[in-house]
Amino acid sequence: MSLFKRFGFYLFGVCLGLIFVFYFFKEKNAEFCYLPNCRTLKTIRTQDTLSYSASIQALIDKQSIAKANIDSILTYGDVNFSKSKIDRSEVAPNEHCNTYYIDGYINNEPVELVVYNCKFSAEVKELNKTEQH
Repeated sequence: MSLFKRFGFYLFGVCLGLIFVFYFFKEKNAEFCYLPNCRTLKTIRTQDTLSYSASIQALIDKQSIAKANIDSILTYGDVNFSKSKIDRSEVAPNEHCNTYYIDGYINNEPVELVVYNCKFSAEVKELNKTEQH
């Protein structure tokens, strides 16, 4: 069998395998977060409780913003790690909370969410409008 024919069979098998894998993983909504931004946002979204501060809840109640907008930022936003306050010490890990600044857009306006992320809960503390770059 020629090398060209072997290569063709190999590509055919790889293509069948990829179709099989994509078909089954599409059903599970699997998400592979390897980069720090993705991992941080996923950790915040999957906390046991996600709460809102009184000022954010007031904006939601007045329908100035929707929870879907906040969810969108927590899914597609960019974490500003240089501004965030992250405690990496192992002293009392159950008691400390990290503060993350997440940049995103609401109604095409740049905003910044301030999120306190603790071990089992997260709280959206502030929503600040930022200047567009």
